[in-house]
Amino acid sequence: MIPYEWLKALHVIAVLAWMAGMLYLPRLYVYHATAKPGSELSETLKVMERRLLRAIINPAMTAAWIFGLWMAWEGDLWGQHWFQVKLAMVIAMSTLHSFLSRWRRDFEKDANRHSAKFYRVMNEAPTLLLIVIVIMVIVKPF
Repeated sequence: MIPYEWLKALHVIAVLAWMAGMLYLPRLYVYHATAKPGSELSETLKVMERRLLRAIINPAMTAAWIFGLWMAWEGDLWGQHWFQVKLAMVIAMSTLHSFLSRWRRDFEKDANRHSAKFYRVMNEAPTLLLIVIVIMVIVKPF
């Protein structure tokens, strides 16, 4: 059995990697939305987006969920209100992750339907979710 402190460390490492990607990918989309489809810039961004999602964001999210759920089980956190709010925000972050994946596939097919302004706004969503998650974990307001 892995000691709880190791689970926590692995969870934090995974979350940091996941959040780094979740903050960077929408920024790439801002630039991609203004690039001409088929241009060298557009093709370069496609490669960057695919690699970021597949090599960093997806595995980091998976690890964050595994270690987070493991800690919740070990710590019997399910009935604590702060944890329930945190879990809801992590589900929202995972939903945003799925939208980012779908939008990457749209860019891959040169079928983007959103403006750079839309992606600028979406770039703020992970930050807002992260703020709530950190407050729930550190402050435990309820």
